[in-house]
This record gives sequence, C-alpha cells and structure tokens, in this order.
Amino acid sequence: MSERIRLGVNIDHVATVRNARGGLYPDPVRAAREALEAGADGITAHLREDRRHISDADIDHLSAVLRDQDRPLNLEMAVTQEMLAIALHHRPHAVCLVPEKREERTTEGGLDVVGGHNWITPVVGRLNDAGSRVSLFIGADPVQIEAAYRTGAAVVELHTGAYCDAVRDGRPDDAERELIALKAGASQARALGLEVHAGHGIDYETVAAVAAIPEIMELNIGHFLIGEAIFVGLGSAIGRMRALMDEARAPEPAR
Repeated sequence: MSERIRLGVNIDHVATVRNARGGLYPDPVRAAREALEAGADGITAHLREDRRHISDADIDHLSAVLRDQDRPLNLEMAVTQEMLAIALHHRPHAVCLVPEKREERTTEGGLDVVGGHNWITPVVGRLNDAGSRVSLFIGADPVQIEAAYRTGAAVVELHTGAYCDAVRDGRPDDAERELIALKAGASQARALGLEVHAGHGIDYETVAAVAAIPEIMELNIGHFLIGEAIFVGLGSAIGRMRALMDEARAPEPAR
C-alpha cells in the first residue's frame, strides 16, 4: 500500500486579502488553524522580501501557534542574509528556499542551484545546523536535482507549474511531457536519498496525476485552495483536495 501523501496548505493569500484593506482581517493564523482542522498536515508561508502578503508578525504568530500544536511550519524564503537571519531566529520545522524577483506576481520557476551553488550551499548548512529541514524549490531538471543533492539539503520540491498550466490551457502533449519529466525527476531525487515534495499551480483537475507519483511525499498547495474557499469554505476546499490526493494514492483493486 502506498504511503499517505502529506498536504501542506499555503496561507499566503489570506494575507493578500487582508493587506488589500489593511487591518487584521482575515487573519492568516485563523486560516492556519482551520486548515489543520480540515486535514492539512502542515502550514506553508512565504515571507517575501517586499512583504506583499505574509508579514514578520504573521511568522511570529504562526511559529508560536504551530509550535504549541506540535504542527510543522514550512517557511518559504529567498536565499538572502535577511531571510536567513529570520529563519535562524524562528527555527521552523522546514525551510524551502525559492527564487524570488520583486516584479513577479508569483514564483515563476525553480531555483537555479547550479548557478548559485556556492552561495546556496552555505545557507543550507546554516539552516541544517539550526535544526530546520531544508528544501530546494526546483524544476524537474536532472542537472538541478543533482546540484540540489550536493548542497546537503534533505528535500527537493518540484515545480509543477508548467504541467498544471499545460493541463488548464488544453495542451495535452505538453502536459504529458511535463508529467513525464516530473516522474523522472522524482525518481532521480529519491534514488539520491532526497525526500520529494511538489507544488505550484495545483488544483482539483491536476492534483491526481501529481499525487499518484509514488516518490512524492508532500504537496504544497495555496492559491487555488484559498480562492476556492471563497465559494465553498476553507474546510470544504481542503477536504475535497485531501480526498483527491488519497484517492490517487489508493492501491488498485485486486482483479
């Protein structure tokens, strides 16, 4: 029987809605609590350099609440000295290092670990020493996966955006090619001893194919779930996603 795949819920865009008006509502910490009650295994939050959604105060509060509940916080962050200092202060369960450009609306691609190996590796080492489990958010590129392994990170999170975009745009050949790359990347990473996660752009239509990849142990999903919650509520949105993930990992019936 396949091992149960974990669901990390990214609550960034609860903060986006809050920040549109200022003030305190809606509260990302409340969203985190409700996500955990609805079946999330952990909470992801991206503290961007420009603080466009999650704030330093949010990380303070999330760290305290999740520590009290003995539930994991996955802190997404750029590879900068400012973010490293924040992560070393909070020592979250997990840190996912991501590329970041101020002009982008969302993370556009994976981290270039090959090009940045000499400055990424020392950051990974500092975070490892602090007790955080380090993940690198990368494309399913064999060269990048090999480079990620050599940094000493324990985890790679494969960028699923190209696959999800191809499915939504009605480009089945591109979708199939991207899915094959994800499967190959997951297999390579696992063979190197890395734990494999995946995320970006996943929705109800695309989750099954990704969740069915046996090497993937965790999906991190945010924007779609927060958007769907407007219509059905956060608990219902997460509950359906959790059910689709579990169904994708269920063993095939005996013939």
